[in-house]
Amino acid sequence: MDLTTVLVIIAIALAAFAIGYFIRKSLAEAKIVSAENEANKILEEAGKEVEAKKREAVLESKEEILKLRNEFEKDSRDRRQEMQRQERRLVQKEENLDRKSDSIEKKEEVLEKKELEIDRVKAQLTEAYNKQLTELERISGLTSEDAKQILLAGVEKEMQHGVALLIRDMENKAKEEGEKRARDIISLAIQRCAADHVAEITVAVIPLPSDEMKGRIIGREGRNIRAFETLTGIDLIIDDTPEAVILSGFDPIRREIARIALEKLIVDGRIHPARIEEMVEKAKKEVNNQLREAGEQATFDTDVHGIHPELIILLGRLKFRTSYGQNVLKHSVEVAHLAGLMASELGIDIQITKRAGLLHDIGKAVDHEVEGPHVTIGVDLAKKYKESHDVIHAIAAHHGDEDPKTIIAVLVQAADAISAARPGARRETLESYIKRLTKLEEIANSFEGVEKSYAIQAGREIRIMVKPDRIDDIGAIRLVRDIAKRIENELDYPGQIKVVSIRETRVVEYAK
Repeated sequence: MDLTTVLVIIAIALAAFAIGYFIRKSLAEAKIVSAENEANKILEEAGKEVEAKKREAVLESKEEILKLRNEFEKDSRDRRQEMQRQERRLVQKEENLDRKSDSIEKKEEVLEKKELEIDRVKAQLTEAYNKQLTELERISGLTSEDAKQILLAGVEKEMQHGVALLIRDMENKAKEEGEKRARDIISLAIQRCAADHVAEITVAVIPLPSDEMKGRIIGREGRNIRAFETLTGIDLIIDDTPEAVILSGFDPIRREIARIALEKLIVDGRIHPARIEEMVEKAKKEVNNQLREAGEQATFDTDVHGIHPELIILLGRLKFRTSYGQNVLKHSVEVAHLAGLMASELGIDIQITKRAGLLHDIGKAVDHEVEGPHVTIGVDLAKKYKESHDVIHAIAAHHGDEDPKTIIAVLVQAADAISAARPGARRETLESYIKRLTKLEEIANSFEGVEKSYAIQAGREIRIMVKPDRIDDIGAIRLVRDIAKRIENELDYPGQIKVVSIRETRVVEYAK
């Protein structure tokens, strides 16, 4: 390529470069102008917006200032009104105080005048009193001291009479309240203590495997039965009763020994005097164990501890002792419970009371062997085994042989009477029981106006249906009183009998 061509190309290139340069420059300038215009426009709009916000802020500030000003003015106005009201109240109080002060001053003046008047009248009265006193002394011939002594003597006599009346009323009231309290305590004790009642008899029936055993019990020429009766002290009755023999004796412990020994002999089958003696000895040991266990169980049931071992065995003997058909050990346990319940209500020593109740009939354990009443025997036993004075006195006083001097003795006496008076405690024969019920109804039916009578509650209550046209309400009251008196006079019974009269008037009509 020649130089000219190269130069042309270079020239063309330079021209193109220059043209491009100027074109870019113009475009850049146009963009710069456009950007400046846009920036000016934005600045102008921003200025307008700032001015608008500024105006809004000024308006809001003016509104807030106005609102605060209104609130301040309202608060100031309320305070001024409150202050004005307080000022008015203070003014009124001052006026009231001024009026009261004036009134008090006037009253003080009046009181001063009245005090002066009172002093003057008092002086006049004193002078008149002295004159009258002098005149009375002259007329009566007595000095004031003598008259005073006479008046005091009269007042003292009158006061003594009034005090005596007051004491009598208080004693009657205390007696009524005491009786009510005693009834409540006794009824509570009876309700909380329910003991079994065991009725026993003086004979025991022993079943036999066959009638052939009767001959073996009798033995050759009666040697076996004689040996048995001699060793046990119990009569052995062999009669026509099929497959049974009867043990008869008043000592329940001996009867129990004989029963156990005979049952062992019947089971063993070897019946002869030596074997009888061996079985009787075994039965005695067994019964002695039963006595000790029964005594220990009684002390455990009543929570009475520390009793002498010999006394515990004597307590066990009471298991086989009856009084009017009532088991003495169960009776003693019941008395201990009843006395303890009443003692807890009265705040008395429960343990000593229970101990006295448990041991009150201990003399009955040996009264078949020792001469004298069971009370005396029981006192001697209690002294022998170092029981406390309260227990000994309760034993001595439980049947009224001595006057009870302690509350414990009174409680034991009451518990003994309660236990003995329970229905069923004192056994009576069926025949005498039926006779008593029949006699009870006969007495009630014998009165005028009685329609029908019913003995209920095992003879403890009798209910009487009266004729309403013959007996009125007042007559019914009189009727039950008369029946109760006649029952008391003609019947023997344990405890008490409740007499109830029922009067009913029934009118029937039918609507047709």
